[in-house]
Amino acid sequence: MSKVIMHRLKATNPLCALNPFNEGSRIHTRLSRQNVAGQRFFSISGCLCSRAPPPRKSTPTVDIPGLERVTYADRMHYVPGLAKPKFPPWHRGWHDPHHFTGPKYEEMPLYKEKPCYMINQRTNMLEGVKQALWLTKSKMIKGLPSQVLSLAEDTANQIENQDERVQQAIKHARFWDTTEGRPARERFCPVLVQDLLHLCRTLQVRHPSLGKRILAENYSLAAYWNRGADLFQVRGRNGLLLNSQSPLPPVAGKEEVASTSDLVLETFYPISPTIDLQLSHVFQEKSQTGFQDGYPYPHAHTLFFMESGVKHRLQPEQLRAKMIMFAFGNALARAQASYGTQPQVLEQPIVVQGVATNGRTFQFAVFQLNTTDLGPDTGVKNMLWLDDDQDLYEYAKVRPIIKKKVVRVPAGLAGYQPDTFKKFLALYLHGAV
Repeated sequence: MSKVIMHRLKATNPLCALNPFNEGSRIHTRLSRQNVAGQRFFSISGCLCSRAPPPRKSTPTVDIPGLERVTYADRMHYVPGLAKPKFPPWHRGWHDPHHFTGPKYEEMPLYKEKPCYMINQRTNMLEGVKQALWLTKSKMIKGLPSQVLSLAEDTANQIENQDERVQQAIKHARFWDTTEGRPARERFCPVLVQDLLHLCRTLQVRHPSLGKRILAENYSLAAYWNRGADLFQVRGRNGLLLNSQSPLPPVAGKEEVASTSDLVLETFYPISPTIDLQLSHVFQEKSQTGFQDGYPYPHAHTLFFMESGVKHRLQPEQLRAKMIMFAFGNALARAQASYGTQPQVLEQPIVVQGVATNGRTFQFAVFQLNTTDLGPDTGVKNMLWLDDDQDLYEYAKVRPIIKKKVVRVPAGLAGYQPDTFKKFLALYLHGAV
């Protein structure tokens, strides 16, 4: 700012005579701390309060019957004193996606007065596992079932040089797959899961039934149910799905399933069970597994969720809740396709497994759907076995972390936990051994 302009400002406004960079002036500090929305104020009141001018209030137009407003439509240009004309909407005669206005929700054919709560990939449940247990009417048991743990401890089911090959898979995902100094999570997380699945498939020579499976990706799931007085629906694309020609055997027997009738579901009052769920009036009550009839691998075996999002990254508690909801959705869709949509206690429970990971920590779940009568809190409950926060390794660094000339974290892979991959392998072998 030149000296002439500063001299004029000092003459018109005495407050501007203060130097904003001196200690005696607090105007510059106050303006810098508040958001002035890119506007400059030279008046005394504007300089002190640093507020933007209030928005102009639009005057509503009043249409009087029998009196027509005089507009400048015939002049073809703006004329002061004349009203602004209102023209009918102009239709181009062809579909323009950049200027398309959809119908109102009330005019859509799928509009319903009773709303539906949607659960999709981006759903972030506030209460996490507690909320998922209430929505699915389930009983949670800590740890994996004994049938799965026995597969993990059996040395006959292990891979040759298992620990060494798993560490090589980790190094491939974190170090060798990219030249970046710190690979992004959405890069190394899917690579790690695919490498671990490749190691599991090497046991097909010992167990030929492993060849009767296939991996499916980007399939659409839809399953709806009533819980109390509300309608819920799990829909959308979920993670990588391992399908099988034959279903998984039930984990809990009939007596253990019948004993769940005495369980009282845990509530989290005063928080609503529908918090953080998308509310929609336009939906279709349908249930589909994502595969057509006659598909040779119709039964869902294991879901693999990879937490690789940046904008919509979930915490471990919310990631476990999403894994439970989609495992329940796959089981419910299969039950409704096999037994119908009428609420009932299933003669043959449906079991779906789930594995969720962020590239380092793994979450394991086994969900058994015992009933589709999810409306009341009484009766037979579904069952969930959950083993959470299982670290595969402690850290993997391309470059060491040095603080005050001391190596705090060395480069390379450290803190490998072999038991985590044993559980991963046991879930893969479940139903084939």
